Amino acid sequence: MKISTIAVIMAMADEAKPFIEALGLKPAVSAFDSRLPMEVYTGAVEKAEVVLVVGGKDRRFGVDNVGTQPATLSTYLAIDTFKPDLLINAGTAGGFKSKGADIGDVYIGSDSIRFHDRRIPIPGFAAYGIGSYRTPDVDDVATALGLKKGVVSTGNSLDMLPEDRLVIQANQGVVKEMEAAAIAWVADLYQIPLIALKSITDLVDTDTPTQDDFLKNLNLASEKLQEKLTAAIYYFAGNERPFADDTSLAS
Repeated sequence: MKISTIAVIMAMADEAKPFIEALGLKPAVSAFDSRLPMEVYTGAVEKAEVVLVVGGKDRRFGVDNVGTQPATLSTYLAIDTFKPDLLINAGTAGGFKSKGADIGDVYIGSDSIRFHDRRIPIPGFAAYGIGSYRTPDVDDVATALGLKKGVVSTGNSLDMLPEDRLVIQANQGVVKEMEAAAIAWVADLYQIPLIALKSITDLVDTDTPTQDDFLKNLNLASEKLQEKLTAAIYYFAGNERPFADDTSLAS
């Protein structure tokens, strides 16, 4: 599978800034409807076009558009406008110290990407709520770039309720974040492979409040994310067969 266009979906400006600077991406101000808050940056790596869509700011509250709703819209717009061959969702996340995570570790989603806060205990809807969107085979890229691997689990809250913890454990989740499964849903509709890269800002199974760790470690985690994300872009742009099995898309 030759990759000519890579679309990167990110939620927060602070997460995206180091990547924009590293690749010298330029704003594409008229890419989307001007009423939408999403920001678009474009550039090139080797022979591949790189498109970055950032969630932008909420007009009412003045904060970054985080969570599943903006992520879904960003992904649809990226696919509909730029027709990418590969999607990458990059961002910060919580990790589990009990599962070997440290601040600044960068994980690549493997096996599948799942929701942990869509609890619908009705026959058929329970599995729908979790989603379980398969990832491509990422063993080769994880080895090449020195990435940790694990199931990425998505919810719309920064904290973790006891019910969330139980679902994450049942789903074998090792990374807790707020966008990937929504992006995976759209990627599944269009049958476009999705890579999730997540840099750890906080350890959700320690006594430190999640928001304190997040704010303290955001810059460090964003820099680590930029290093691995840039390396991943070059890997996928220059590799004629970037996955161990090209047919292993979301399903």
